Amino acid sequence: MGIRVLIADDHHVVRRGLAFFLRTQQDLEIVGEAGNGQEAVNLANSLNPDVILMDLVMPVMDGIVATKLIKADHPDMKIIILTSFSDQDHVIPALEAGASGYQLKDIQPDDLVRCIKKVMDGESHLHPKATSHLLANLSTKGTEEKSRIEELTKREVEVLREIAKGKSNKEIASTLFITEKTVKTHVSNLLAKLEVADRTQAALYAVKNKLVE
Repeated sequence: MGIRVLIADDHHVVRRGLAFFLRTQQDLEIVGEAGNGQEAVNLANSLNPDVILMDLVMPVMDGIVATKLIKADHPDMKIIILTSFSDQDHVIPALEAGASGYQLKDIQPDDLVRCIKKVMDGESHLHPKATSHLLANLSTKGTEEKSRIEELTKREVEVLREIAKGKSNKEIASTLFITEKTVKTHVSNLLAKLEVADRTQAALYAVKNKLVE
């Protein structure tokens, strides 16, 4: 069985185009389409997809609110924002709501497939423009949150820094000269210590605490 995908976008042509292409991929399965955020929430509950491609600006309920509601009930469900907006007013709320990926609608079809697969593997995947806005915003902000960095081992901090740079487990393993299995163990440990749900939230934590520039 392939990765089960739900498409949420208020433009019928966009939904049809995405569905048409993704159905050509042997390891992807389109399980449903939603025309607004409320429909996305309802279908997420009834269809239990693996990944949701979520537009941001939709009638009835926007993508950020829908993402929050879905992640509250289905923390393991992966949500990739697919939108035309790359500004910080959209990027940061979307990631804080629990999105694992943030892509613009000009993404190449093959890159979208890779994004879906990376997110399913537990990695975050952000469009370069989204990453740029995110880092520019967060690097100028302080935080009142009590730092848990001291709870991490030296190696876990190194892994966290690489996560914040957007590297995959394989790339981190190569950079730090350790096995990919060891990287996965460190990632699991640091997520638990930082009390964050996924790599995207860990990257946000790292940037807020100035572990990366």
